[in-house]
Amino acid sequence: MNGAEALVATAVSAGIEVCFANPGTTELPLVLALDSVPGLRGILCLHENVATGAADGYGRMAGKPAMCLLHLGVGLANGLTNLHNAHRAFTPVVNVIGDHATWHRPADPLLATEVEALAHTLSDYVRKSFGAPAIAFDVADAIEATNGGRMATLIVPRVTAPATTSLAALADEARKRGRQKLRAERQRRKVETRWSKKLKLSEY
Repeated sequence: MNGAEALVATAVSAGIEVCFANPGTTELPLVLALDSVPGLRGILCLHENVATGAADGYGRMAGKPAMCLLHLGVGLANGLTNLHNAHRAFTPVVNVIGDHATWHRPADPLLATEVEALAHTLSDYVRKSFGAPAIAFDVADAIEATNGGRMATLIVPRVTAPATTSLAALADEARKRGRQKLRAERQRRKVETRWSKKLKLSEY
């Protein structure tokens, strides 16, 4: 497995079933991974706002996040209108934004943008992944961050390099870690609900 395949495998193990995509050349490893790793249906969209609108609609109807794959910061900018709608509607969405390969960034490529700054305008959670060995953990954390109708954005460089550790094992570990955090979050919410009921009763 390379980094792109680990990302898709981890998304599948976390329950993501659909990826609405308007990719470019930077995201080609992820497009290939959608074909080679079973379980995640890729749907090509002709414009970024179509992809983000479809992810918003899917999230509202299914009650769980879809993945949205976009090309660099300019692709994210093109899709912000419907991401704004999703954000206002508390729709869970996982955005995966491709970024230039790290060795290419110093050349100031034509489409270079501050992707993180753009993502922070609407996303509740933003992370930039720095390589294949960590990408399984990063996507698991991003998916977990959508709990409660939040939006998460994961920025990934061109991820074709193999990891030094088994990425299948990383994906499995990321899934376990996500479940542990989800259980802890559910317990926290139960405690909060219990205390809020007590406080309401004490008001009378």
